[in-house]
Amino acid sequence: MMAGCASAAGSTPEPEDVTEVRLGYFANVTHAPALVGLEEGLFAESLGDIDLSTSVFNAGPAAIEALTAGAIDATYIGPNPSINTFIQSGGESARIVAGVATGGAALVVRPGIDSPQQLVGTTLATPQLGNTQDVALRVYLAEQGYETDPSGGGDVSITPTENAQTLTLFQQGAIDGAWLPEPWVSRLVVDEGAEVLVDEAELWPDGAFPTTVLLVRADFLEEHPDVVERLLEGHVAAVHWIGDNAAEAPGVINAAIEAETGKPLSDPVIERALEHVAFSVDPHAEAFETLVANGLEAGTQKDGSIDGLFDLRILNGLLDTAGAEQVSAAGLGEDSP
Repeated sequence: MMAGCASAAGSTPEPEDVTEVRLGYFANVTHAPALVGLEEGLFAESLGDIDLSTSVFNAGPAAIEALTAGAIDATYIGPNPSINTFIQSGGESARIVAGVATGGAALVVRPGIDSPQQLVGTTLATPQLGNTQDVALRVYLAEQGYETDPSGGGDVSITPTENAQTLTLFQQGAIDGAWLPEPWVSRLVVDEGAEVLVDEAELWPDGAFPTTVLLVRADFLEEHPDVVERLLEGHVAAVHWIGDNAAEAPGVINAAIEAETGKPLSDPVIERALEHVAFSVDPHAEAFETLVANGLEAGTQKDGSIDGLFDLRILNGLLDTAGAEQVSAAGLGEDSP
């Protein structure tokens, strides 16, 4: 993909035609619109003659690295890595263009740990240092009076670990629990007998907290808004498809997870996971100032402004055309189509 072409001094460069969009996502239930959009051909339909290539990531920081390097153009990702890249780049790196999912994250522990007071001296995993679940765990532990540090020291040892490896370590008894997104929460609960100590929904007003958003490189959005609109058409269609096909959705999502991981989830796992996640194009921008405060408290991000993080104009244009309610940037960007 070419971002643009050189021009004579004083003239405006004309972007070259886009022939491919490079999209990142995770093989998680919290990224189900990406999985459904691919499985059901909704992105292919909306993008038309533009090819779609995909990259699968385990956690947000790795996806951000690819986005920053220009290896991908957009990615489904958690809110905290989105905040981090925006602040670290001085607002130049990327924009959130839509919401994806809320809920679907929890702290699960081995049987016998029944209260936060029993966490001292334990070892807990998160998907990656600085990702959304990692920040949530560090803030929760601080609120319980525990000290942690990025190197794994403190009253509770936090070991950022790939989700599949976390499952193995829990099976082996090498860790005591983990703060994870779905379907990994349900895999540990249903398949391995873990218990939920903290459902993150309990920590947020009305139980609604953003788990996944759709993030686009700022320069790609500026140069190719028409292509981003077509990508968003596929995303909106995928969110609606999940809502309209409750009976079929578990099978479609599970087939996509099997394609990426080599193994499907059991029916009880996929069903439990979907019970704990809600899908919406609303990014819940009103929660992001709290997420910034959490990241600072956890010591995993720099201080800075997130004014301008959201650009919901294209999304709201699509929603307006469809006669649907528009979503708000909560004063943290643009949202008028």
